[in-house]
Amino acid sequence: MLPILYRDEHLVAVHKPAGLLVHRSDLDRHETRFAVQLLRDQIGRRVHPVHRLDKGTSGVLLFALDAESASAVGAQFERDEIDKRYLAVVRGWPPQRGLIDHPLSRRFDDFGRKLAPDQRPPPLPAITGYRRLATVELPEPMAPHPSSRYALLELAPRTGRQHQLRRHLKHIAHPIIGDATWGKGAHNRLFQRRFGCHRLLLACTAMQLRHPATGAPLAITCTLAQDFAALIEALSWNDDVPTPM
Repeated sequence: MLPILYRDEHLVAVHKPAGLLVHRSDLDRHETRFAVQLLRDQIGRRVHPVHRLDKGTSGVLLFALDAESASAVGAQFERDEIDKRYLAVVRGWPPQRGLIDHPLSRRFDDFGRKLAPDQRPPPLPAITGYRRLATVELPEPMAPHPSSRYALLELAPRTGRQHQLRRHLKHIAHPIIGDATWGKGAHNRLFQRRFGCHRLLLACTAMQLRHPATGAPLAITCTLAQDFAALIEALSWNDDVPTPM
């Protein structure tokens, strides 16, 4: 069962585990489990996904329970009015704070198929704010360096482009650990070997929106999944994880 973070007659939010698709995709044709299907069966009614999380990302996933609410919340996402916060572990030590302003175009279609360069639409504005919460230096040589440096970041995307966080962190040369597409294999393998961590270290921990029926502010928060939390503890970063907004 998916842990339910919030539910009323209009909305339901769950904690999506890493490795679970939101809905069916041609990119993962072998998959038979999807968050939409699991939640529908769990609560016994139709659900409408209003945003997406990548398969490897865990955390807050929001659904509407009727078409009107789905349209209203979807419009908030389209207008970039929803405040979302993520935690990520990245390679290297980025500056204490930063703003990544780098336009992005769609790389994949709605079925998960990679688009050829001449099929991609023009890049759209994409902005991500971040702040560095903690750092660590491991005694693991990573050529040409004698050790390996990593950081815990809080990410605040101001737009919602496809794979925005993963692509933006790669753009500033601090890719997210566990990212098989935009990350670095040597660092991913180090975390697998040293910590037994085989997931993308990216999680949506908080979301704030306007309720579609009342217009009142609604904040939904989520603790880290057990595997992500174990990694945080192994790096002695427990005291650096921010309190949910």
